[in-house]
Amino acid sequence: MREAPPSAKASEPLSTVIVKMNAEGSSGIVVTDDGGRPLGIVTEYDITHRAAFQLPETTPAAEIMTEPVHCISADEYLYHAIALMRRQKRRHMPVVDALGVLTGMLNLHDTLGAVSKSLMDQLDKLTREDGVDGLTEIKSAQIDLAHELFQEDVPAVEIQALLNHINLDIYRRVTSLSLKAIAEEGLGPPPAEFSVIVMGSGGRGESFLFPDQDNGFIIDDYPDEDHTAIDAWFIDLAERLTQAMDRIGLPLCKGFVMATNPLWRKTISQWQDQVTLWSRKRNSVVLRHCDIFFDFKAAFTTSERGQEMTDALRRHVTETARDNKVFLGQLYAIDQDQRPALGWFRRFRTMRESDPPGYKGYLNLKHSGTLPLVEGMRLLCLREGLVINPTLDRLQALHEGGVLRDDEADYLAGGYRHISHLLMRQQIRDFKAGRNVTNFIHPGSLTKREKDILKDSFEAISALQDRLRLELTGNVF
Repeated sequence: MREAPPSAKASEPLSTVIVKMNAEGSSGIVVTDDGGRPLGIVTEYDITHRAAFQLPETTPAAEIMTEPVHCISADEYLYHAIALMRRQKRRHMPVVDALGVLTGMLNLHDTLGAVSKSLMDQLDKLTREDGVDGLTEIKSAQIDLAHELFQEDVPAVEIQALLNHINLDIYRRVTSLSLKAIAEEGLGPPPAEFSVIVMGSGGRGESFLFPDQDNGFIIDDYPDEDHTAIDAWFIDLAERLTQAMDRIGLPLCKGFVMATNPLWRKTISQWQDQVTLWSRKRNSVVLRHCDIFFDFKAAFTTSERGQEMTDALRRHVTETARDNKVFLGQLYAIDQDQRPALGWFRRFRTMRESDPPGYKGYLNLKHSGTLPLVEGMRLLCLREGLVINPTLDRLQALHEGGVLRDDEADYLAGGYRHISHLLMRQQIRDFKAGRNVTNFIHPGSLTKREKDILKDSFEAISALQDRLRLELTGNVF
């Protein structure tokens, strides 16, 4: 974006608006309130087609501005801004910060120049506004977008973040469509404020091409006597949401980690009690639930209350696990078998058998690469009381806090990026070739340098696991 354009108050006269535009050499001026939040926009088009020779120079800016003004958040993705401007036939779009205050301006010519022409069709597909059929096209367009970006040497972790952002956008839009359908059928608005959360890789912002559904509901507290009616309403919403997401291309979770399962559909108080109970009942099933749940993020909220509940639950998880050495040790133990696939003399330990069959001699880079690293960063952040989700952000915070040494952090961060790159490349290749998209990679498909870096990465992850075993369980071996 460009720096914030000239602005004017709604009461300022047309003559002042024109003087400001000329002085700044700007083709547009944003009309703001006293707090700096955009109310409308006055462009050259407005001046030449609506004001020149038609209105006196004392006319207030409020009378000639285009409103409502369509703004975009400074932390939004560029592809959304481009699609909105193209669809709405606008050449300018104000950019605002988290408080809605004007902070910059996007010009369509500038934004198109920042994106290669080969991506434009994908951008249009990714922002379709029709129903589930349109969202299905959006999901399929993700693969082409990932391929285009990968070909342009965009780092895999950035592509993951973008794919994850699109998936969250799909969740928001499907939830909105479901709410609209429920209302049109006469079943009423939501009986309580709620938040739709996604867990696992989606909660961390680290999705690859075909993540399945790991979702749940956080519902505001309501009287116990109203449970039957209220829960029935949310069951209906959950079924509509999960079935639509499945049709779009995010398959149903085989482990039933979805809002249709009452285990993942609770009020905020029930969730907090559940987390506390999980921290005390240490069987393998409960610990697996924690493994899935502890990385979560809101995909849709009905109001500020929905986000407040999500944040409150995140704080409760962190406070419950912080310095709880026994609980963290149990969480480590449940995943300790997921070791990097590196044996004696730095030789890869490839798969002898696989599910699905046909991958003998391959490496599972998820189970033997990203997962143990992701789990290690999550455990350390829980111990330190850090409320952070993405793995690389966790790693950086732990490094800055002195928990990870310089070399340790460097090898682990490099390893995560390298393994993500290999996985993204292989999944794109598999999809383009019509093969099943999996996490399996044959060592023979890697260059010598890629193998060397992968082995270094595996060694760093193994060292991290050894450290976690000692610090969280006290076991040397």
